[in-house]
Amino acid sequence: MVEELLTAAIATGAAAVVYVGAAARVVKQYERGLVFRFGRLREEVRGPGFTTIVPFVDRLRKVNMQIVTLPVPAQEGITRDNVTVRVDAVVYFKVVDPASAIVAVEDYRFAVSQMAQTSLRSIIGKSDLDDLLSNREMLNQGLELMIDSPAVGWGVQIDRVEIKDVSLPETMKRSMARQAEADRERRARVINADAELQASHKLAEAAEVMSEQPAALQLRLLHTIVAVAAEKNSTLVLPFPVELLRFLERAVPPPAAAPAREEPAPAGPASEGPGPAEVADAHAAVLDPAAAADALDGAADGLMLDAAPPQEERDGLRD
Repeated sequence: MVEELLTAAIATGAAAVVYVGAAARVVKQYERGLVFRFGRLREEVRGPGFTTIVPFVDRLRKVNMQIVTLPVPAQEGITRDNVTVRVDAVVYFKVVDPASAIVAVEDYRFAVSQMAQTSLRSIIGKSDLDDLLSNREMLNQGLELMIDSPAVGWGVQIDRVEIKDVSLPETMKRSMARQAEADRERRARVINADAELQASHKLAEAAEVMSEQPAALQLRLLHTIVAVAAEKNSTLVLPFPVELLRFLERAVPPPAAAPAREEPAPAGPASEGPGPAEVADAHAAVLDPAAAADALDGAADGLMLDAAPPQEERDGLRD
């Protein structure tokens, strides 16, 4: 009798151990447990720690509550300004409602991944290339909103979405590099022109000060000589005052104009009156009265000599 009781106790203890082993479950700190009894979800969500279920009746489903990092494969699309790009991103999300994450969707990880890829292609088509390269914060917010809207019903909360990389064609990269180089050259020229303008203002002020104080120019010349002499070369600088050049320029008289050459005009016959030479002398009389008087006397003598022979011929005829 005692042996039978001992055997029954041992069998009962063994059965209890087997039952406890089959019913005992441990839920980790970052997990939550859902119990399905005959396929029906129990309302109670098992927290972290030790818990038990009914063996062969209940089934415990553990749900990870940690933030999940989900990489989004690179998606190729055409931007609004007709540029082909490849964009990849990463999504950070976590489960906030274990029951909805298990019951409402078959695989919430796969669902979030597909929704992220679709939203990323939609963002590429709605954005310009400049926005993808420089205004990523706004695009990240828009992408997060597009993914989070359907994920709310799945018991999933989108924590953050980041665009990782934007791949451009090689031709577009070269074009952008040339554009950036041209823009930098333009800015360099503007800066140089601004520097020249400021330097011209300063030089004008310096020239005004030196004009008031001539000794400042001499000090500037001496400073230039010191700067040249500091280098190890054979250059010899001899400052020459500009005032001396101006003095010598004023001292030299202007060159005299050469007198115009006049060719003598041929004299005409006495019977025809004064020739070209006499006419030229008459014109010159306006400038020189003495020369005009001599020219007129000569012309009168010539007329008297020319008129004598006709009178002698008439006297001979009379005789």
